Amino acid sequence: MQRKAVRQRRRVLPGIAMLTALVAGAAGLTGCTSGSGVGSDTDSKAGDSSPAPAPAGKYRSLPAPCKAADGKRLKAMLPVGDSLTEQQRAQLYAGVADTSYDGDRHVGCRWTAQSPEETRLLSVGFERVVSYDRTLMSDDDKARQVYVRRLTDAHLPFPGPTTSPTASAVASSGAPPAASTPPSAGGQPPAPGTASPSASVPPPELGSRVLEGLGTEAYIEDKLSAAGASAAQARTVRIVFRTSNVIVTVEYSVQPALPGTVPSSPETQDKARQLAQALVERFNE
Repeated sequence: MQRKAVRQRRRVLPGIAMLTALVAGAAGLTGCTSGSGVGSDTDSKAGDSSPAPAPAGKYRSLPAPCKAADGKRLKAMLPVGDSLTEQQRAQLYAGVADTSYDGDRHVGCRWTAQSPEETRLLSVGFERVVSYDRTLMSDDDKARQVYVRRLTDAHLPFPGPTTSPTASAVASSGAPPAASTPPSAGGQPPAPGTASPSASVPPPELGSRVLEGLGTEAYIEDKLSAAGASAAQARTVRIVFRTSNVIVTVEYSVQPALPGTVPSSPETQDKARQLAQALVERFNE
């Protein structure tokens, strides 16, 4: 009799254990299902109330800066003497890439050409701007913010016209304005038959200003290095323009070797602007 009772308990205990496990599993499953339902409802409500993220910028990568300018343009901007070998010329026009730790965010390239008459420097830089929270600001808006900060650092108004109607006309045509004959010391034009002093008039200065028709927005800086009367002055032209979420910087410098020489403002600006326009077209391809 006692053996029979023991056998019955052995049969009942596993059954109870199995029933307990089934009940516990069902409760857990119900809890998970209930929790998932609440979470999904919460996420759905949160998604309905939060703004949709702004679209990403147009550009996801950057071109190779040392190949951004074609060889013909580089030779026009960086003339060298006949003393260089073909290998030296090829190395010069290949450029030197800037150090970059993220080739999809910031890259640049530099060129240097020297001759007995002058030294010319050229650099091109590309920066792809990314907004890390596009629910607050798009990539384009962030790039515009960076551009305006640089414009402010250059002490130029935004937005604003060119420095003068003459400068605006020159920028559009690419040709320097005709130099007018300066009046004599008494305020009157030179008398007939006298030599015109126009040959001694320095080339016109176009100055720094906001540019129209270059990328989304652009500006140019034109600066002469401070130098004494007997020293040569270097002219540096910097063009910065934005196209969507990329900011491009072109810097072109001409440093004469002869004292008293001043590089032409229209010519230096024109070459820098032609390169900038070619880069705009490259991004629009």
